Amino acid sequence: MTIAIDFGTSNTVVTRWNAATQQPEVLRLPGLSQAIANNPPLIPSLIYVEDASADRVVVGQAVRDRGLDVQGDRFFRNFKRGIGAPIQGFLPDVDGASLSFEQLGRWFVQRVIQAAQAQDPEGTSLVFTVPVDSFEVYRHWLGQACESLHLSQVRMLDEPTAAALGYGIQGQETLLVLDFGGGTLDFSLVQLTMPSDRKPLGFILKWGKKSLAETSAQRPETARVLAKAGENLGGADIDNWLVDYFVQQQKIPVSPVTLGLVERLKIQLSAQRTASIAYFDDETLDSLELSLDRDTFTTLLQERGFFERLDGRLEQVLQQARRQGITPEDVDAVLLVGGTAQIPAVQAWVATYFPREKIRSDRPFTAVAEGALQLETGLELSDFLYHSYGVRYWDRRNRRHGWHPIIPAGQPYPTRDPIELVLGASTDAQPSIELVIGELGDTTATPSMEVFFEGDRLVTRQSRSGETAVRPLNDTATGKTIARLTPPGAPGSDRIRVFFQVDRDRTLRITVEDLLTGDTLLSNQPVVTLS
Repeated sequence: MTIAIDFGTSNTVVTRWNAATQQPEVLRLPGLSQAIANNPPLIPSLIYVEDASADRVVVGQAVRDRGLDVQGDRFFRNFKRGIGAPIQGFLPDVDGASLSFEQLGRWFVQRVIQAAQAQDPEGTSLVFTVPVDSFEVYRHWLGQACESLHLSQVRMLDEPTAAALGYGIQGQETLLVLDFGGGTLDFSLVQLTMPSDRKPLGFILKWGKKSLAETSAQRPETARVLAKAGENLGGADIDNWLVDYFVQQQKIPVSPVTLGLVERLKIQLSAQRTASIAYFDDETLDSLELSLDRDTFTTLLQERGFFERLDGRLEQVLQQARRQGITPEDVDAVLLVGGTAQIPAVQAWVATYFPREKIRSDRPFTAVAEGALQLETGLELSDFLYHSYGVRYWDRRNRRHGWHPIIPAGQPYPTRDPIELVLGASTDAQPSIELVIGELGDTTATPSMEVFFEGDRLVTRQSRSGETAVRPLNDTATGKTIARLTPPGAPGSDRIRVFFQVDRDRTLRITVEDLLTGDTLLSNQPVVTLS
């Protein structure tokens, strides 16, 4: 049995495939899921550390039910945003242990999986949905978090693609998915096509046994990703902006309590034009009342450049689409996913680009996790690499390292023809040649986004450096050595030829030939998994 998990910054959803009904169903996990009438059983992405040394934590709705979401240094929210961030910022030591966002996320994810398995012992196959803009470090962390659990298979699928499938669109459709949750903004243009003789361009990342998409005798439907763009922007940022607003207006203290209050106020404004909320602490006798209307809320978003950032990312997707001959008029439906996509001002913004009859927002919280289960029905995914990849070189003019692109963003996989690179030695009697592969950030004209810390607050901002963000993938003593030279190399002539290929599992593989001896030093050697 397969379980799908949409691990979100604010809320997490767990689904499984019901063999009897042949439909996905959302799991209600006792102690973890909310029990709100007419709402799906969402799991708040919250964690409270009772004893770090013993790995004893409380997660999900139990944190709120026990009043632990106001308990200072042991309570954490929005921790997903910090996983894989290059700057970890400040996290307090708890029980003598230094915590990290990766550790918090690992505890949370493992407790959710264990609770799901307790309810469905046959659930040994897992599908995780991941943000479209996630770097390989996040996907690698997610795999490591699952290693200690009894899972026969772990697969990953981009959240917007899963959302397109979760909305139940049938036949050949071109869909624009706006996935806007607590931590990330993701756009994805997805085309669903019926079976054809055309082979898929690639498959999603898989671990373990082969997926049903590979073993099914039936010819499955194909989901082809045409364009995508994303950044770290979400409901958590809006909550911080609201806290700043009330600090300025009412001089309220900044605390987990006020952050929770403004989040609830924001949610109320999705259903009504004015909202107010009151809080009374029966221990300190402090009281607090906050109120806000939609117009003021929209003005606040405008002042923060919120809609300009939405315009920039949507234009990035539309530019990718135009290069393939697809115009906004060709989009059959616009699917809104995530809590932030339910903000009326966001929906009004979408309506400035697309007719309202094409916009669907009736499954904001469950579409992603339910869509991921479509892999169980034999879906094939035709996808491309979101990031560019390059090799590091020494820029003598500027006396620093630079990056030479070898695989462009948008490259379909598996690659049909190898990419060739010829290298030579740089010093006399050089015993080996090293090659560092890097994952290159967004190189478009759109300003890049970075996660940073303001005090103990994890937020995002636009990068003004103008430099491409790079994450080295194999920069270790053993990982970067690709050729041992016998005899040793000397400068002045080409020495090795490297062939790069990406397989259908998104693994970058290299073949290395020694031009002096004619020997093959490496043959189809896996280096890193790409995203």
